[in-house]
Amino acid sequence: MSYLWVTLGSAFGGLLRYAITRWGVTLGLVSPWSTVLINVLGCFFIGWFGTFTLHSGRYPLSDNARLFVMVGICGGFTTFSSFSLQTYDLFRSGDWWRAAINVAASVILCLAAVAAGHRVAYHSVPQVAVAETAEEEYTG
Repeated sequence: MSYLWVTLGSAFGGLLRYAITRWGVTLGLVSPWSTVLINVLGCFFIGWFGTFTLHSGRYPLSDNARLFVMVGICGGFTTFSSFSLQTYDLFRSGDWWRAAINVAASVILCLAAVAAGHRVAYHSVPQVAVAETAEEEYTG
């Protein structure tokens, strides 16, 4: 049953990613900034949700609900493969400076977003929130 939840979440996450990418195009965002935005949003959300819904947290959820959101939606939404392809294309075209900025911005902003999401949720959880099981460690 967990595979079904991950599949459904992935479809929804992919749809969200496509919608935000199209929205970015209408705003005139050039590649790879829509991808950076999507990765930062996804990283913030997984950091917040993962902490907020731990089994010992304030609002614990079932493993299937966490899989649906964290592996499914976040996995379908975040775009590390797109990031990698866009960065490779920038390198290949000789645009080393933009490629380096893309890598640095994505890594630094996404790590900061995970930390920020964790901190936002942490204030709602009375005890220290850490992964308690191997499954939580894998899913966030």
